[in-house]
Amino acid sequence: MPASPGAWIVVTARNRAIDRIRREQTLARKTELLARAERLPETEESPIPDERLELIFACCHPALSAEAQVALTLGLVGGLTTPEIARAFLVPEPTIAQRLVRAKKKIRDAGIPLRIPPEHLLPERLRTVLAAVYLVFNAGYGPPLRQELCAEAIRLALVLATLMPDEAEVHGLHALLLLQDARRDARVRDGELVLLEDQDRARWDEPEIAEGRRALDRALALGSAGPYQLQAAIASLHFEPEIDWPQIALLYARLAELAPSPVVHLNLAAAIGLAHGAGEGLAAADSIAGLDGYYLFHATRGRFLADLGQMEEAREAYARAAELAPSDVERGFLRSRLQG
Repeated sequence: MPASPGAWIVVTARNRAIDRIRREQTLARKTELLARAERLPETEESPIPDERLELIFACCHPALSAEAQVALTLGLVGGLTTPEIARAFLVPEPTIAQRLVRAKKKIRDAGIPLRIPPEHLLPERLRTVLAAVYLVFNAGYGPPLRQELCAEAIRLALVLATLMPDEAEVHGLHALLLLQDARRDARVRDGELVLLEDQDRARWDEPEIAEGRRALDRALALGSAGPYQLQAAIASLHFEPEIDWPQIALLYARLAELAPSPVVHLNLAAAIGLAHGAGEGLAAADSIAGLDGYYLFHATRGRFLADLGQMEEAREAYARAAELAPSDVERGFLRSRLQG
């Protein structure tokens, strides 16, 4: 508890307000500069009814690599710093810095036009735009929670769903963000991280859960399930009174087929462990390459090792996870596991 709670609230609120104003002023300047650089006629109407979303589509030019498009968008639109973008991509900070420099150099040297694409070209940029919006949300989801980033990502997803009502993955992303955000108030208690099974369900946002499930229904009604729809379906199952971990493991297995990545395989390993036992989960986690620098990989191993009674190895895994954790809240939680 701060020595002066009232003063602490005032200072925190003031700092948040200043940050918000700076971000909005930066966005306005960049949007104006973008329009001037392209000399768009004042009478030309954009197919996108949102300035921030226009800027995201403009950044996602297909001449750039997908990674560069997303990194550029996170910095320009999301206002994320280079270290924050590096954490989003799970790569070292110098790698992201070089990626951003190369992207800007290519834009300059090749004369790539960062203009709003015509309406018929929007779908070809959609996949990268969805990834950028998703990573903006993740950057805000914390901990620590940055609610303004989460709210902005949800708003952008809703604008996309209105703009492209026949795109199933747009509704899938909107559903996923809503369902994740619905648990925000229960994830941290008294400054400490709370695992899903220990969260106070009364603190979950029931109207947001209902809205997320409606968005998921709209996505599934449009055809075969894509990666965001599968993740939204998994998030929806987390709200059931009895969590069906075998079903979640099956959904993660399908997700690993559609969008394979080390993090998806780690989530699959965690679900396997909860569905079929710590031994199977640990074996699945140990089969994944490329995650030694990711704290949740070591935290997952620590949990399964502890469940198997291998306490010395569990403490080593938790110590490595705490060393890599990006926030004090997560470090505190992992250190408590070390002492457990």
